[in-house]
Amino acid sequence: MKHAVCSALVVCLLSVAPESYAQTTGAPPPDPKPILPFGKVDFSGLLDGYYSLNFNHPKSGINQLRNFDIDANSFALNMGKFTMEQAADPLGFRVDVGFGKAFDVFHATELAGGRFMNNIMQAYVSAKAGSKLKLDFGKFYTSAGAEVTETHLNWNYSRALLYANGPYYHFGVRATAPLHKNFTAGVQLLNGWNNIKDNNTGKTIGLTSAVTTSKVTWSNTYLVGPEKTDTNEGYRHFYDTVLLLTPHEKFSAYMNFDYGVDRVVGGQNNEFLGIGFAARMAATKTIAFSPRFEWYSDRQGFITGTAQQIKEFTFTGEKRWNDYFVTRLEFRRDWSNQPFFFRGNDPASAKSQTTLLAGMMVHFGPRR
Repeated sequence: MKHAVCSALVVCLLSVAPESYAQTTGAPPPDPKPILPFGKVDFSGLLDGYYSLNFNHPKSGINQLRNFDIDANSFALNMGKFTMEQAADPLGFRVDVGFGKAFDVFHATELAGGRFMNNIMQAYVSAKAGSKLKLDFGKFYTSAGAEVTETHLNWNYSRALLYANGPYYHFGVRATAPLHKNFTAGVQLLNGWNNIKDNNTGKTIGLTSAVTTSKVTWSNTYLVGPEKTDTNEGYRHFYDTVLLLTPHEKFSAYMNFDYGVDRVVGGQNNEFLGIGFAARMAATKTIAFSPRFEWYSDRQGFITGTAQQIKEFTFTGEKRWNDYFVTRLEFRRDWSNQPFFFRGNDPASAKSQTTLLAGMMVHFGPRR
């Protein structure tokens, strides 16, 4: 009898203990709210270098009509870049800092001056207003063009003529919003092209749009505003359109068209336009080939310094060794209807320029 009573008492205590423990300890406290309305910050980086052989062997050591791969017959560091980014929720930011030849070319026309500013490619804050509208303020890449600043995100190593001769970045404010599941529109108020500090009191207006489906993306950018120093007269108009086709996971292609006019009060307007085609064909999961062809007309020499028509053909072979390491071997030929290119010691003596380039990129970042 005594043993039976003890056994019953133990069973009762065991059955009550968990409930009593939960009542005395209570639920764990909620996680404290962050002091600032920022979430997880993503970090990424890129180390990008190349060797370029110019068969004209220019004494200047420069590959003409290029923007980043400008060093001829030499090893060069294109860029070392580090990025911190937080998507707006509701606030966010992005900062791209680094060094290398690309940073020098990127800021070649910058009026703000200072070595420190030239080491910052992007720096802007973002905010979401409601569920759709996104605002960015600061310095950011242009919306125009089929290519971007980071080499490993493009199909070819060298940048197209349309990229090299267009805007790289702007300083100001931009707003974008999806108006439909397949259509996004935006408006921008900017200091101008490729400058933080404005060179006049006027502002450049930017209008953007993108139509996106599973296999087709059509993007448009229109920029208009005064770009001349110390005057708001003579507006520059620039229109860029990109049609990207992805009919198959192993094949993609794009068409890029640009038209620009820089109006001159009391003089001849400066017109420049061009069209480019490129494709990417994946032979395997790690090997791809990308041809590109462009035609560009600088009618008054406003962009290149010489009134000319230019063509370029590029063929790039790519090997992706893993998620972080990419190598490319690239053949490119540029030719003009004018003697524009350096050959040896003679400037503006050749109508063509042929280069062979080997590039290497190491990058890291969050997997999407």
